[in-house]
Amino acid sequence: MHAEMSTTEIFLLAMLIIFSIPYLIWRVCKTDYYAPLVVVQIMAGIVLGPGVLGAAFPDYYRFVFNGAVIASLNGIAWWAVMIFVMIAGIELDLVKAWEHRRESTITAGLALGTPLVFGCVAALGMLGYAGWIGPKGMPWQFVLGVGMACAVTALPILILLMEKLDVLRQPIGQRILRYASLDDVAIWGVLALILLDWTRVGRQAGFLAVFTIAAYAFRKIMVRIPERDRWYVGLIWLAACGFAADWAGLHFMVGAFLSGAVMDAHWFDQKQMDLMRHHVLLAIMPVFFLSTGLKTNFAVGGTAVFIAAGVLLVASVAGKLIGVGLAGKILNWEKGEASIIGWLLQTKALIMIIFVNILLDKNIITNETFTALLLMAIASTMLSVPIVHPKLQAMKELIFRNK
Repeated sequence: MHAEMSTTEIFLLAMLIIFSIPYLIWRVCKTDYYAPLVVVQIMAGIVLGPGVLGAAFPDYYRFVFNGAVIASLNGIAWWAVMIFVMIAGIELDLVKAWEHRRESTITAGLALGTPLVFGCVAALGMLGYAGWIGPKGMPWQFVLGVGMACAVTALPILILLMEKLDVLRQPIGQRILRYASLDDVAIWGVLALILLDWTRVGRQAGFLAVFTIAAYAFRKIMVRIPERDRWYVGLIWLAACGFAADWAGLHFMVGAFLSGAVMDAHWFDQKQMDLMRHHVLLAIMPVFFLSTGLKTNFAVGGTAVFIAAGVLLVASVAGKLIGVGLAGKILNWEKGEASIIGWLLQTKALIMIIFVNILLDKNIITNETFTALLLMAIASTMLSVPIVHPKLQAMKELIFRNK
């Protein structure tokens, strides 16, 4: 029967697995409090990857996830995550951050810088052992990349979790978005630095120069066309920026972020923006989670990967809490305020996974390092809501207080 199935049929079988298994786990096990559907989909991607399903049922794994099917899934995953990153760029509110620049820069700087240092120290330790740094990675790229993965906050997932906690539109939610927005800019700046290719630096400089001119023209066009046309024109702009950035050697995800960052959120209806993000998450992002799981590997020795994930988790969580705690002392926050903000900024999931996918694609890290970082991202994200929810209940007045 296997031999009679076409590539199209096997592809649809893979899609059936991708969409049904995480949903059933999420609904039957009622995981929403500590693991929303997005996190379950990421975890399911790991289980469906070579380290678990592939090890238990290698023949079935190779049959379903053959080269042709994986190539098709990867194409969908690339476009899905490009749209998602573009939306994250659109939602950056740097104007609001500038209005509260002292508070925002101190908090965002310490919330990013402290776990970055802790993560870099952990990465230096990993360099002492074989199997963690990729074949094309320089030691400084590896250390900075792993450190940044520990420091990152996933703005889209943060928005989803704060919606769940009913604080997104409240003053504390808007403050946290400002901090995360500044960190988001830093993440992509560091990625561009890591990916800087001195053999193609002229091409990369040319891309930035042309992008600046093109972005100016694009903005002039966007304000003149009807709102109903802006999403379509935006997708054309996304494809062009992704292609140009990848051609220059900066990776198409850098182009995707830049394409959104030069757009203004007020060009789009907020409800339509939320729906767009929701539909992308619902309809096509699960394919990205599966393709991410296919890259996991426990070959260095399962215990070594889990130990590395544990060390990175401690570096990430401790660094974030200490950094935000220092900001709270400098800015005279009330007791307990820094803890709530620090734990919410632990959310990593999507943006961090996108970030380390790029490092893996560029052979800066190995599959084993990627797996350890992925496990760390899932754990830190799952910790956020169960820890923050009771803290918010105990400090309800904080939710409504402006700073």
